[in-house]
This record gives sequence, C-alpha cells and structure tokens, in this order.
Amino acid sequence: MPTKIHPTAVIDQGAEIGQDVEIGPYTVVGSHVRIGDETVIGPQVVIEGATTIGARNRIVGQASLGGPPQDFSYNGEPTMLEVGDDNLIREFVTINRGTVKGGAATRIGDGCLLMACSHVAHDCILEDRVILANNVMLAGHVLIGRGANISGGVGAHHFCTVGEYAYVGGLTRIEHDVPPFMIVEGHRSRVRNVNLVGLERAGFSREDIESLRTAYRRLFRSSAPRAQVIAELKSDESTPDIVRRLMQSLERTESGKRGRYRECLREEFALLGAARIAQEASL
Repeated sequence: MPTKIHPTAVIDQGAEIGQDVEIGPYTVVGSHVRIGDETVIGPQVVIEGATTIGARNRIVGQASLGGPPQDFSYNGEPTMLEVGDDNLIREFVTINRGTVKGGAATRIGDGCLLMACSHVAHDCILEDRVILANNVMLAGHVLIGRGANISGGVGAHHFCTVGEYAYVGGLTRIEHDVPPFMIVEGHRSRVRNVNLVGLERAGFSREDIESLRTAYRRLFRSSAPRAQVIAELKSDESTPDIVRRLMQSLERTESGKRGRYRECLREEFALLGAARIAQEASL
C-alpha cells in the first residue's frame, strides 16, 4: 500500500515519513517527527516535538504524542519521545516527551496496548507488551516492566516501578514499587497473589509458576521477617532464577526512597539528560 496522507492533514516539511504510512484527516505532524513504515495514524492526531515512532504502529484518532512535559522545570529543551514497533494507541491517549532532569526521554517499547484516555507522563518507560487500560494515569519517571497489565483508573505515583508481568487491579493507587509476577490491588495497594493467568498466557513453565507461588507464601504471607526469608532463599542453591528476579526487585525497593527504587536515581537521570541535550546541541 503506498503512503496515503489525507489532504486536510498538516505535515511539516521537516517531518520524516516512512513507506506505506497512512495519515488521517486533520492530523498535525511536527517538523522533528519521524514515522516508521506501515504506521497508520487516524484523524485529529497531534504528533510534535522530537518524536520517533517505529514501524507498524496504529494510532487511533484524537491522540496526542510528544507534547511538552507538564513540569515547571521544562524550559523548551529538545527532549524526546521514542515509540517502538507494533503498538496500538487508542483514542485520546496522551504521551509527553521527557525532561532534562529525568533523562530527557520518554520511551514506549514494542507491542504495547494503550487504551483510551490513558496518560504517560514525562520520562516514563514502558517496556515491551505492556497494557494500560482506560484512564490509567502514570506520573513522571514511572517504569512499567515487560508484560505488565495495568487495569482501568489506576494512578501511579512519580518514580514508581511496576515489575515485569505484574497485574494491577482497577482503581488501585500505586505509591510504592509493584513486585514482578504478582497481583497488586487496593487503596492502599498490597500484593494479593501470583499473577497466575498472566504468567500462563505469557508461556511461563508450570515449574516457574509453582516456584513463585511457594515464594509468595513465604515472602508475603509468612510471619517471618521478609529480609530473613530473602536471605534464606538467596543462600539456597536450588532457588530458581525467576524467584531470584522477584527478590532482586524487593531488595531494590527496600534500597530506594519511600518504597520507590527510582527515587534514588534522580541524580543519574539528571546527568543522563544533560548529556543527551549536550549531544543534541553538538549535532
């Protein structure tokens, strides 16, 4: 299919449009935007800033990508939004580009589904195959791990991490890091169980799932101190890798500030952001 741009769309001359791209009515594409091959963009979409969109994405109407961050520290710097391949971005989704203090980039991986009215703030990172349901609200600097599923109306505090293949129940308030492979739900949120359905769908082995169920009972339902349980599991050579990944996440959370590991990385993010902006200025 040849590239098809509706005559009412406004495409800046500086924009780079790939092969077999479709752009719908009244869509606006800015001068520093790059759109990959076979991407389909619906009507009344706004894509601005230094935004790169990969191949075979589908962006449904009225979405806004690459807008300036909603942060008082932003002063017009050429920060970025990077979107991978094969994502589906639905109606009225908003994704802001990064801030210098946060690393200067917001990133969306491959194969993600962002449902209607969800918001991804500045400097967030969504790894591959993440699902954000309707009205999910991610504050700045949030990391969502691979395969995580966030239900409708969830609000995530700045600098929170949602671990890989976690499931967050609807209307949950995320103020601390969410462990990988677990179900978290409530206000205030807490771990409820292992994400059995999500892990089965993702192709995890029965042995790994059973190992996580055993670890869950010891880590979240035992009266023993969690630090003691982690030490015991770490010293046991038979502890499988998937349980060690869970424990590593819990230890990172404990080493962070206010239950959020990424809080302790603020200085690193700022240095990275300054370096990226300096590199951009030198080009």
